[in-house]
Amino acid sequence: MGADAIVALHFAFVLFVVLGGLLVLRWPRLVWLHVPAVIWGALIEFTGWICPLTPLENRLRRASGETGYQGDFIAHYILPVLYPNGLTRNDQLMLGCVALALNAVIYGFAFVRHRRRTAKDI
Repeated sequence: MGADAIVALHFAFVLFVVLGGLLVLRWPRLVWLHVPAVIWGALIEFTGWICPLTPLENRLRRASGETGYQGDFIAHYILPVLYPNGLTRNDQLMLGCVALALNAVIYGFAFVRHRRRTAKDI
C-alpha cells in the first residue's frame, strides 16, 4: 500500500511538472512550486539520475514481500506510463525537452497576459 501511494505521488508529480504551468495561469503564486519542480524533472531526465521516489517505492515493495505489480490498478495503468519498456537515454532527453518547451510556451503566454493586465492598470 505504501509503495502504491509513492507511485501515485510520483505520477502526480510528473503531471505537475508537465502540465503545472496551466495551473499557474489560474493561480500565479503556484509558480514558486512549479518552476523548481520543472527544473528538478528536467534535471532528472537530462542527467539520467533516478528520482528518489523510485528506490523508495522498490524498498517498500520488497519490505512488504511483493515481487510484482500484477492485479493492481496503479501498477497496471500508471507504472507503464512512468516506466515504459524500452525507455532509452535519447527518449529521456526528448522528454526533458518537451517538458521544458511546453512550460516555456505556457509561461510565455502567462507573461504576455500579465503584461497586458499591468498595462491596463496604468
